[in-house]
Amino acid sequence: MDEAFSKIKKSGVDSERFEVPKIQGHFEGKRTILTNFFQIASYFRRDAEHFQKFLLKELATSGQIENDRLILNNKLPSSKINDKVEQYAKEFVVCKECGKPDTEISKEDRFVFIHCLACGAKHAVRKF
Repeated sequence: MDEAFSKIKKSGVDSERFEVPKIQGHFEGKRTILTNFFQIASYFRRDAEHFQKFLLKELATSGQIENDRLILNNKLPSSKINDKVEQYAKEFVVCKECGKPDTEISKEDRFVFIHCLACGAKHAVRKF
């Protein structure tokens, strides 16, 4: 029993204290620089590439990662970006059954699922 319990993944964030972080950044000419992109991705416990693809697709812009920041090739207001970050959290991080953020993304064949580590629920999500 102790061996099985030690193999269970521990949940990192309590759902009562889970808050979607706000994006921080600035403008450089016609570009938007997001300086805390990797901190948000690690807070969500998601791959930065998956998070980047979602933001670029939803914001209808192009961009790239340089050093430790994401550069968007358009000027975008922070309110619009924060709305998309919240949408990402709702769709790809928070469990639809129990509302906790203790989830992981897994691929099975051609399908992508969110598996909740807290309640064991499994939900299909769209893939990029």
